[in-house]
Amino acid sequence: MLATDLINLASLIDDAKCFELIRHHRWPNGVRCVKCCGGSVARYGRDDTQRHRQRYRCKDCDARFDDLSGTVLAGHHQPLRVWVLCLYFMGLNLSNTQIAKELGLNEDDAHAMATHLREGRCRRLKGAPGRGALEKEKPPILGLILRGGQVVLHMLDNVKQVTIKPIIDRCVAKGALIYTDEYNIYDRRPAWGYKHNTVCHGRGEYARDEDGDGHCEVHVNTMEGFWSLLRSWLRPHRGISQEKLPIYLAFFQFVHNARERGKALPGALVATLVA
Repeated sequence: MLATDLINLASLIDDAKCFELIRHHRWPNGVRCVKCCGGSVARYGRDDTQRHRQRYRCKDCDARFDDLSGTVLAGHHQPLRVWVLCLYFMGLNLSNTQIAKELGLNEDDAHAMATHLREGRCRRLKGAPGRGALEKEKPPILGLILRGGQVVLHMLDNVKQVTIKPIIDRCVAKGALIYTDEYNIYDRRPAWGYKHNTVCHGRGEYARDEDGDGHCEVHVNTMEGFWSLLRSWLRPHRGISQEKLPIYLAFFQFVHNARERGKALPGALVATLVA
């Protein structure tokens, strides 16, 4: 037996600190009632099976709740530290098989936990090359990224202007400058209230210096680089169904936008789940 086989990784994580992490991110300004949002809350003992899980009673509406009530982490038999580790490993993009090995779980349990976490976050590829459509089993994905900032991903039913306009209107401020390639679906940006500039990949153009300052500001390289990251991210998760793809996209968007790595990653992921 190898020395590493003697290490139970989940046992090295402190449940008490995991609950502190939940409380810190869920109630940064003090505990609030999960029913009426009131701040007049008293401690009400500890959970019978998880001694670090604090119970509360709301003095205004008499609701009883605890650290995990109303979150995707409630109502499960696995200790909180196992859930936090599973979330962390998902943030590192381990496959479900790898997560099961790391946590000493059977693969079905690891798959169920990872699926629950991905779907919980959402609640808050095959085919020929080219532009896709759902009926061709090559679903098109719209990506919007702020240079140096956050990304938004949406799997689309089709690549029509009427489909993408509501997403752009919801995610992009009017008057913003949008850079795209030459695909004609983007042609109506000015009419929709946005500035618009393009590069023509079909002519071999990938960046252009339009103001003569020596800096090629007209490009879509930020988004192209992101697509490369996304393809690499999806590679370990072979056989993702069309039905499940939006969940994987949302989780990658979630991890990317957290913009934390290393020891800071678990806190950022937990915060987005419970805040």
